[in-house]
Amino acid sequence: MAADRSLPSPPNEKFAKALDFIEEMTKNADKVQEKVLAEILGRNADTEYLRRFNLGGATGWETFKSRVPVVTYEDLQPEIHRIANGDRSPILCSHPISEFLTSSGTSAGERKLMPTISEEMDRRQLLYSLLMPVMNLYVPGLDKGKGLYFLFIKAETTTPGGLVARPVLTSYYKSTHFKTRPYDPYNVYTSPDEAILCSDSFQSMYTQMLCGLLMRHQVLRVGAVFASGLLRAIRFLQTHWRQLAHDISTGSLNPRITDQAIQERMAGILNPDPDLAEFITKECEGENWERIIPRIWPNTKYLDVIVTGAMAQYIPLLDFYSGGLPQACTMYASSECYFGLNLKPMTKPAEVSYTIMPNMGYFEFIPHDPENPVELRRDSPPRLVDLADVEVGKEYELVVTTYSGLCRYRVGDILRVTGFHNYAPQFKFVRRKNVLLSIDADKTDESELQKAVENASALLREFHTSVVEYTSYADTNTIPGHYVIYWELLVKDPANGPTGEVLEECCRVMEESMNSVYRQCRVADNSVGPLEIRVVKNGTFEELMDYAISRGASINQYKAPRCVSYTPIVELLDARVLSAHFSPAPPHWTPERRV
Repeated sequence: MAADRSLPSPPNEKFAKALDFIEEMTKNADKVQEKVLAEILGRNADTEYLRRFNLGGATGWETFKSRVPVVTYEDLQPEIHRIANGDRSPILCSHPISEFLTSSGTSAGERKLMPTISEEMDRRQLLYSLLMPVMNLYVPGLDKGKGLYFLFIKAETTTPGGLVARPVLTSYYKSTHFKTRPYDPYNVYTSPDEAILCSDSFQSMYTQMLCGLLMRHQVLRVGAVFASGLLRAIRFLQTHWRQLAHDISTGSLNPRITDQAIQERMAGILNPDPDLAEFITKECEGENWERIIPRIWPNTKYLDVIVTGAMAQYIPLLDFYSGGLPQACTMYASSECYFGLNLKPMTKPAEVSYTIMPNMGYFEFIPHDPENPVELRRDSPPRLVDLADVEVGKEYELVVTTYSGLCRYRVGDILRVTGFHNYAPQFKFVRRKNVLLSIDADKTDESELQKAVENASALLREFHTSVVEYTSYADTNTIPGHYVIYWELLVKDPANGPTGEVLEECCRVMEESMNSVYRQCRVADNSVGPLEIRVVKNGTFEELMDYAISRGASINQYKAPRCVSYTPIVELLDARVLSAHFSPAPPHWTPERRV
């Protein structure tokens, strides 16, 4: 019997089944969670990892919670390294590890390796299949046109043991689930698969933009994974519209597009269209880019991008380019696990909440209270809060147990409970734990920034100069955005202080000190711009402290913030800048992991 549906009625049987599934899962969240944990513990009972805790074949949550510790990536690194180096014994999971998914989070400067199994692709595909039935409730008629999505694969590598390591979306785009997907009128892209699967970022972006322009009247939604990615696409159009218009006018493909698969596919798509080329020229040559998205793609109903968490900083720019089109955040996922979806995808970004789907993994929650942190000890596992027992208004750190072998793993996301859909909680994504700076996929924490400043400031010693104080700012006014580091310097001999070239070299050294995700964003993805150091006047950080105290900060507990975003503080710092210096060259990066 179909579950009673608290969501509106769908237009067809396929969508009805999807919405019924959501209702069934969320109405029975506790039972589903109990079943998921039993399945995971039952199938992985003989793994080396679970045998350590003497569960004795128990699959219930009481034994699991009392004996299995809560862990971080660093706790599991020895086991993960063994798998990466070729150990095929059942260490974490009874099923063979099919590949590693590389996280945007890092450990010791390198991307984390998340083991996964082949059946996880089915589980992720299931969540994808729920998105359009929900969206159709709010935006009907999406089967009457196409989606202009800027989608890309990223660099992958192979571990010493022969397993592929790559981002989760690259894994999906290269899978048969994506490449041999059946025709679905609700999920037709303007971008050909050949362009999405091209590893050259310029050729991929150029072809996807070209196809989007050619099919501009068919486009009903425009999107990318992150808000920053969509803004990079707009910047690409600003830079390359003349060549794109030339290709459309003549029906000939830019000679920089050398990928044979793209050339063959575009031969059947690209035909001379002087009228369209003239239209694009008229829209772009005046340098008025406000509302450029609805001007070029007039039938666009919404933008499909992630604008929660660190991506919220891009909302004003998206509003500018789109004329205030709705910004839909559809799902919540990570390399470790796909978690849930937004059942009200057209809500304002500040009000986005994700409903956790209890069938995706086993979920627990650490109460997050900086004033009274929960003590986590491996010898005495704490009692965490179950999925159905979280409280509205409270914040928690997410812990997940997956079919792929992660047990009580701290994901690092801080979530706030906003309500429930049936018995499944809905969460607002607050932030990544410990992340200080983020422009795109990069995540830089305070210790990484401190190390980078220390390495760079070592260049100042021969000039008898030191960094008195510093802070940072993620500047998204440029496309791509970039890190700004404010330095207050003590120069003992002003006549022989560091030159502009030396401070540029400091920028370069800071970038070389950053983690591999940052360096990949700079080098391969071009999604982060050159790091900038702004030297401020002496006494600037004293003024910053005075400002904070005037707003109620305690003089006894005050310490300079390592990152700022509050506009008056940024303006205070910028008003005292003596000089600005940019990294003169991108840092070193290759797909191979540093030893």
